[in-house]
Amino acid sequence: MSATPGLRGATPPQSGAPARAPIRRGAPVFLGGAKGRLLPASIPLRFFGAAAAFHLLAWLALAVGADQWPRFGGGLGWPLAALHLITLGVLGMSAIGAGAQLLPVATRRPAPGHRLLSAIWWLYTPGVAVLAVGMGLPSPPLLAAGAAAVTLALVTWGALMARNLVGARGMPGVVVHGWAAMFALLVLLGSALSLAGTWLGLAAPGRDATLAVHVLFAPYGFMGLLSLGISYILVPMFALADTPAERSQLTSIGLAVAALVLAALPALGFVPAGAAQVAFRIAALSCGAGAVGLHLRLMVQALRSGMRRELGRSFTLVRIGWAGLAASLVLALALVLQIPVPGLASWFGLSLIGVWLLSFLLGMLQRILPFLAALHGGSGRRAPTPSALTFDPALRFHFACHLAALGLLALAIAADSAWITLAATAVGAAGALAFGTFYTVLLLRMRAPSA
Repeated sequence: MSATPGLRGATPPQSGAPARAPIRRGAPVFLGGAKGRLLPASIPLRFFGAAAAFHLLAWLALAVGADQWPRFGGGLGWPLAALHLITLGVLGMSAIGAGAQLLPVATRRPAPGHRLLSAIWWLYTPGVAVLAVGMGLPSPPLLAAGAAAVTLALVTWGALMARNLVGARGMPGVVVHGWAAMFALLVLLGSALSLAGTWLGLAAPGRDATLAVHVLFAPYGFMGLLSLGISYILVPMFALADTPAERSQLTSIGLAVAALVLAALPALGFVPAGAAQVAFRIAALSCGAGAVGLHLRLMVQALRSGMRRELGRSFTLVRIGWAGLAASLVLALALVLQIPVPGLASWFGLSLIGVWLLSFLLGMLQRILPFLAALHGGSGRRAPTPSALTFDPALRFHFACHLAALGLLALAIAADSAWITLAATAVGAAGALAFGTFYTVLLLRMRAPSA
């Protein structure tokens, strides 16, 4: 296996030498030691800061729509607004910031222009807010204006990422994940615009087929493939482990793409209704399970072989996210087989978005934010360390609130209770405030001369 970018240049410990020496040398050469691939701190941090703000707004929106959420079956309203504040506001915002900073690690090419990334932030941030308000009120004109801004921002970002992926010179597994995620983004945006057109009363393809494609390519396609690919950078880097074998990475992404294609064909009407569609969807889930199983095996190997074994609460959240990913496939099978479970669609959405993607992302951000801030904090003996920049009490409180909120949402589905949903949103909002406190303190400590 090849060395992870965070460890290039580190000297293996000699016999009898303390095992801590490579750890001290590994972290400072993140990004392969190439300062030219490090964006100005204000660029990724503003995207991550907006993600923290949208995290709180998502819980507040869900509180407004608490009576609809336990059996939410789609349509405009505050539950849909809360969902998109998570997917676009938290997950999408973080994907833009992380992708712009981390994909150059894989491609060994310069980071994209920071001025254009700044312009994307100014377009995308209000776009997500307007889109969510348009869904919640509901107001189709506001929804259309927000959708247009979000689409333009994501298309521009996708073009930047594609330009960076062209001529990539390293980490082929991550690069293939990047290309697959960019293709999924195009499908996602096309389906989103079609759905927005139906709410505006415009002629558009069948809503059910379009919605099925959107639900498939948003979490599993764009966000899913991007998070799986970036994991091959982040997990070995934080665990101080070797990068998983490229052949295994390529096998996993091949199975994932096959799963998306097999699931999309019946959704688009290319497979006759009935047993044939069920067979295609089961085949898609089988490929998806193979991709997820292989990916998780590679991640577990990296964690077990790494020199840093104790990764704290942040990686507990990451592991919970992985469990949510596996559970979502089981629940998707139940949906395909039409097993009569009350609130099954809500269980699926909670597992897919809340447990997998949100938990995974929040766990990773707890590592990424202090690490990036420390890299930008200077050099020499006065350079801040990630631990010195981290306000741990806020993260401890957030951890408890996040898990409690997810548990209460699960209980709300089981009991079909708006009151339990309200309790979940109160706890979740408190956790989001704690995460925002962690982010604010990090910025203050980063800017302090004595940090």
